[in-house]
Amino acid sequence: MALEKFRVDGKVAVITGGGRGIGAASALVLAEAGADVVITARTKEQLDEVAEQVAGFGRRAVVVPADVSEAGALEALAKTAVDELGGIDIVVNNAGGAMPKPFLDTSPRFLEEAFHFNVTTAFELSKHAVPSMLERGSGAIVNISSAMGRLTDRGYVGYGTAKGALSHMTRLMAADLSPKIRVNGIAVGSVATAALEIVLTNDELRSHMENATPLKRLGEPDDIALAVLYLSSPAGSFVTGKVLEVDGGLEFPNLQLGLPDL
Repeated sequence: MALEKFRVDGKVAVITGGGRGIGAASALVLAEAGADVVITARTKEQLDEVAEQVAGFGRRAVVVPADVSEAGALEALAKTAVDELGGIDIVVNNAGGAMPKPFLDTSPRFLEEAFHFNVTTAFELSKHAVPSMLERGSGAIVNISSAMGRLTDRGYVGYGTAKGALSHMTRLMAADLSPKIRVNGIAVGSVATAALEIVLTNDELRSHMENATPLKRLGEPDDIALAVLYLSSPAGSFVTGKVLEVDGGLEFPNLQLGLPDL
């Protein structure tokens, strides 16, 4: 009976950044638990590979190649989910990121672009999905944030500020959308994805990050995807407005950029 609470049979999930890493893992875990999925990313070939794996679970995947930062892309994504699969029950706002930069090298435009990519896109897709969720009687939104939204280090004023805003937007959205729609976030630590490629290919850097993480390893995409499933499924039905820290126990950054004093 307890495991049945983690089923999402017949639900429709929309996942951004779904071609690889955390987004792909989330799509596969949700499909294995019974959901059909709509996945978007810029690279169609990656999406097609994920869709093929989803089909292996007997579920349907609708592939929507797009850049979520472009005007109209997210409205079209939500419309596709409704038109192709009948509605939306789950949204996973996973697309995001920004390169570290020293403070004086961070332009206002860079800061605004980081905010748009990490915060505005999550807001916009959620807003387009909510009418369908209300029509279906309930829904769950999961925003993929970052440990750098609460930790401090040099070089992260763009990325960390955007993720901090995403975490708090999660709490505010939950207040607006309860009781029918639950909104939660995941503050992700260092996960072995393409975003950490420079670390994964450098044994010294990887060893340093692992040793600076209390659990002595990097996260895997499934570590985050399983948290997505919990927050999206009936198992998490009494959870809203929370940001779950899935970061290996981090209380301090585990990879300092070594930027000097000004």
